[in-house]
Amino acid sequence: MQETKYIYLFRYDTTESLLCKLESKYLFNKEEKNKQLFSEVKIEPSVSAFIKTRLDVILFSSDYERLIEQIKEKNIRTDGFKVEYLILTGDTTRNSERLSKLRDVGYSIDTYPDYHNPTIIYGLCSYGGVWYFGIIRKNNCEWQQHKQKPYTYSNSIKQNIAKALVNIAAGSIHNVKLLDACCGAGTIMLEACFTKYDIEGCDISWKTCKNARANLSHFNYTAHVHFSDIKDIVGQYDAAIIDLPYNLYSPATDDDILNIIKATAKISDRLVIVSTANIEDKIQNTGLMLLDYCKVSKPGKSNFTRNIWVCE
Repeated sequence: MQETKYIYLFRYDTTESLLCKLESKYLFNKEEKNKQLFSEVKIEPSVSAFIKTRLDVILFSSDYERLIEQIKEKNIRTDGFKVEYLILTGDTTRNSERLSKLRDVGYSIDTYPDYHNPTIIYGLCSYGGVWYFGIIRKNNCEWQQHKQKPYTYSNSIKQNIAKALVNIAAGSIHNVKLLDACCGAGTIMLEACFTKYDIEGCDISWKTCKNARANLSHFNYTAHVHFSDIKDIVGQYDAAIIDLPYNLYSPATDDDILNIIKATAKISDRLVIVSTANIEDKIQNTGLMLLDYCKVSKPGKSNFTRNIWVCE
């Protein structure tokens, strides 16, 4: 029986499954499987759009009755608690049995519960013949307020993707310096600022930079937006995200794309590149090492796909 500190549950659309796996690889150094993951790494659920819940494991046992005894021995005295049952892969416990087990746990805590406004939520789950008890931490979804930003564009990247790109770029290390090399209205920058990453943005359009600054200011975020061509940016970054321009509103030739990638590679150790076209050959021509790749499509629009490359 292997000890674990945290159990994560995920939620995502089928079109985002590969992106979620890639994100979890860089956050946890392992891919989620069946929308769950056991890890020793502590990540706040709201860092990711895909993490639904984290269970901070307090006790575990292959013997359910022994687990209940251990909970009683803990002598937990937290008023206003609630207990929820988490369903993991392979758990065949019937609903009536789950409710019974939740009562077992509740009666083992010697204080009064509060089902409507709990001060703390405890969790119970079973996996591989082992019962786990702990504290549930949920994604607060406060980052969804960014949907109300003052300025946006029809080709702006989706929030779920933006958050994943930030996590892939930064990995599990928080003290990094990031660059959004084609920042647009600042969608990626907003998600990086929410997670308190040090990020700067860059764009060749004065109006776009103005709108990105307004969006950041609207949520009281502080991050510098350079009105500049990427080749003129001075400094060094741990990682850069490039959501390459496309369509009639932000046209770019093959040479433009190649120059953006080359210029960004000179000032960044890791590149996370997003493109609606397959540009793997162009990436290889820059001399970058391709580490990972995935693609994500819009629900109901399988013909529109964003390709994501991770390079160093």
